[in-house]
Amino acid sequence: MLTTTTTKVLEPGELDAALAVLDREPVANAFVAARVQVAGLDPWRLGGEMWGWYAGGRLESLCYAGANLVPICAGPEAVRAFADRARRAGRRCSSIVGPAEATAELWSLLEPHWGPAREVRAHQPLMVAHAMPADIRPDPHVRRIRKDEMDVIMPACVAMFTEEVGVSPLAGDGGLLYQARVAELVGAGRSFARIEDGRVVFKAEIGAATTHACQIQGVWVAPEYRGRGLSETGMAAVLRYALREVSPVASLYVNDYNTAARAAYRRVGFREVGAFMSVLF
Repeated sequence: MLTTTTTKVLEPGELDAALAVLDREPVANAFVAARVQVAGLDPWRLGGEMWGWYAGGRLESLCYAGANLVPICAGPEAVRAFADRARRAGRRCSSIVGPAEATAELWSLLEPHWGPAREVRAHQPLMVAHAMPADIRPDPHVRRIRKDEMDVIMPACVAMFTEEVGVSPLAGDGGLLYQARVAELVGAGRSFARIEDGRVVFKAEIGAATTHACQIQGVWVAPEYRGRGLSETGMAAVLRYALREVSPVASLYVNDYNTAARAAYRRVGFREVGAFMSVLF
């Protein structure tokens, strides 16, 4: 039995304990919780390890260590323990992302060893919506993308990712992993778009989904269509799908400097309840 504070890689038999931690903050933890609910704790299926921090033999905090490093319900002592483990393991992730306070502390401890980062986004408001807006009509042309429309949606997904992250998702492996992720969302019925003349003019995905909350991501409007209100009516359409068919709460996080997007989301009914932070390598 673990009787002192310590960290270790969780074993598959600790799934219920891990889910109990994730359920403490179901909105903030939706991304990781959705993966764990599908894949369990096996690193091969999960796409990374799940580290646990224990106090007095009880699992108190988690850290997902895969393509992203994500602290979960982690106070200062747990963050220090996770930073030490990450430093010893060496950087394997392309980003650190999570609740702003814990992520900032984690990065302050890792920056001397892993820095400099390509970009640090220190404050990304976390927004939630529980109901549809009363004064915005969902765009009737926004619909689910079909499996035979991958060639239509991919250029928009690549453009969104490149604009948002600053690098193309086609770099490295030629986009195989990214295309597989897009195909996964399309196959699950969680990719939405408005298409005109064979071209996507608005798109968004429900990227993570649990019974408690879902997370909308990848919101994008074609540059020449911006300023026409498509982000509001399009988001209202996606929000309707999310609340009716997926979870009782929809969430997203957005860069603080993107004032236009934040205003659009507020008009659709989202409100700010916290903040995330992202460190990009």
